[in-house]
Amino acid sequence: MNFRKYSVFFLIIAILFLHAPKFVFGQIVGGEAAVQNREAQLRAELDQVLKDIAEKEKVLQQERAKGASLERDRKVLELEIASALSKIRAKNLLIETLGKDINLKTQTINELNEKIERSKESLGQLMRRTHQYDGVSLVEAMLENRNLSEFFLDQDSFDSINGGMQELFEEIQIAKNQTEVERTNLDKRKSQETDARRAIEGEKRKIEVAEAEKKRLLNLSKQEQKNYETVIKSREKRAAEIRSALFALRDSAAIPFGKALEYANFASAKTGVRPAYILAILTQETNLGANVGTCNRPQDPLEKHWKAIMPGPGDKSSRDDEAAYLRITSELGLDPNNMPLSCPWQTGWGGAMGPSQFIPTTWELFKDRIKVALGKTSPANPWEPKDAFMATAFYTMDLGAAGGSYSAERDAACRYYSGRKCDSRKPANTFYGNQVMGKAASIQENMIDPLQNL
Repeated sequence: MNFRKYSVFFLIIAILFLHAPKFVFGQIVGGEAAVQNREAQLRAELDQVLKDIAEKEKVLQQERAKGASLERDRKVLELEIASALSKIRAKNLLIETLGKDINLKTQTINELNEKIERSKESLGQLMRRTHQYDGVSLVEAMLENRNLSEFFLDQDSFDSINGGMQELFEEIQIAKNQTEVERTNLDKRKSQETDARRAIEGEKRKIEVAEAEKKRLLNLSKQEQKNYETVIKSREKRAAEIRSALFALRDSAAIPFGKALEYANFASAKTGVRPAYILAILTQETNLGANVGTCNRPQDPLEKHWKAIMPGPGDKSSRDDEAAYLRITSELGLDPNNMPLSCPWQTGWGGAMGPSQFIPTTWELFKDRIKVALGKTSPANPWEPKDAFMATAFYTMDLGAAGGSYSAERDAACRYYSGRKCDSRKPANTFYGNQVMGKAASIQENMIDPLQNL
């Protein structure tokens, strides 16, 4: 057997595999340069569209500030439609930019995966070859009628192959790390694209509503145009109905929507989480409450008592909700045996409190922040609606909902429900995020917007 020939042969293979990724990287860099040039053009156009939107919004606010009249309302509707169309154009430009970047990053990930596979194959060949060499001793080499100079030349080649193997290990690790970075960036781009498409859907719905209202105003009879005050009064009547409509809350008495919106606006100002989203979370919790029922009421059996549904010192759990619950009710002067609590869901624990459905140990993490934000002198109360609104706003802010992008809000809702972000591959909690986002859109368009457009 010619050890030297095989050693040099495999060393050449290793060198070829080590250098192959560098050519791929050069192609990737070239593709990135082309994408960056096009992205710069799109960004310049997007900046101009954003300036146009800002100007339209400024004029729109000026028109809204004027007294209600037929002429003013028509002008407002025209400006709303124009602004919505500009926003759609801006989002489409963003989607085009993201689409090119997504394609490039997908290509990059595929090429990195190919690089890893090539490196693994090369490494496998080298490992198999070195395994054959590991048992070759100096005595065995002499018995094969090789002289000492040949043996040590082969040994040098063998050492070089070992060095090549180490480089391949490092190459594979670097490629894996780079792939993870690219995957993270790709996920972010995909979320941004989803957010842009959802925003376009929202703007299209605004246009539909504005166009319908504009058409209605244009079709008013001359007599109706003269008596436009009746139209305004009708709109004000609808607004009053929205404000007075009861907003249901879990484990607390319903409150007028106007009061709920007031609480949500206050909490939003403190946290950056939009009011419609806060209201949607609380609506979702209330709907779940209607399905699950309540525990710890005076008429409930012992298996629904707080000691039975909460984890405590004697239970196999990392938290002690029982002690936290007693501290909370004691501070508030409440009877722990009569406060409504959530029942266990399937095989889990119960004991969540009030409209925001915080478990006792979680409430204790937020109660001081809530007290300070609301300027209270007494402890924060999980069954008090205003405190619950503030709690939901703080928690969802911490979970990433501030700022209002669709993906961020949806993930925060899933985390609010289960502690994990939404995952289409594991949809056990995704229904919650989807339903919250649907409720938020409905509340914004059917209840908040009509009040703002008076």
